[in-house]
Amino acid sequence: MDVDVDPADFYTGIVAEMYAPLKAVSQEAGPYAAFVREAGSPALELGCGDGDPLLALRQLGLDVEGVDSSADMLTRCRRRAKEQGVEVVVHHQRMEALDLPRRYRAVFLAGPTFNLLADDAVALAALRGIRSHLAEGGTALVPLFVPSPTPAGQFGRARTAIGADGAELRVSVVGEERDEEARTQVTVLRYERRHGGVSTAVDRDWVLHWYPPGGFEALAAAAGLTVASVADTADGGVREYRLRAAD
Repeated sequence: MDVDVDPADFYTGIVAEMYAPLKAVSQEAGPYAAFVREAGSPALELGCGDGDPLLALRQLGLDVEGVDSSADMLTRCRRRAKEQGVEVVVHHQRMEALDLPRRYRAVFLAGPTFNLLADDAVALAALRGIRSHLAEGGTALVPLFVPSPTPAGQFGRARTAIGADGAELRVSVVGEERDEEARTQVTVLRYERRHGGVSTAVDRDWVLHWYPPGGFEALAAAAGLTVASVADTADGGVREYRLRAAD
């Protein structure tokens, strides 16, 4: 499988507009607030998107900044922050090319966003960026999962929502390729917006990359990080790694 898809290109245009109402899972602020309070501030959310849970964390008074590779998602984040009366600092950078002026006691991803990095080389670059942005004694939280193939019965079946303007929003799986050797799955998602007799549709490749047993730990070590702890989430689908700078 030849994967040449930039995650920054996925969350643009109508996909960025439709992301919030159509997303299957929303990340609650509570676990990340607890992590930031335990690890310390300042904190940085990688892949903050349009502001969940970043804005909720800011409403709690926590010193948390965000970074994302999608300019469109950050525009939505800033707009939502203004609507909510929340001050927020966000940066437009790729996770694998971090170059920020601050160092952080807590660096985290809210959910397994790290799986969007398309291969081990990009993941290693991201881990090196995390290492270089950790303050002394700081901790990083990286959730990971192994995606399952989409069941045959789900192809073409749309998840729907109604937009603020009354438009019908739809997303469905229309294709998928899975490469076990490369540990990569590319799912073709069709986003559709229907309003007033006008329909707009776009297909996007959603790339997920996963890690074999010991594989993520080896990449972390190569980046100058050590695994402080590993814990499975309550549903067992996601494994959370806590990383610290290696001695």
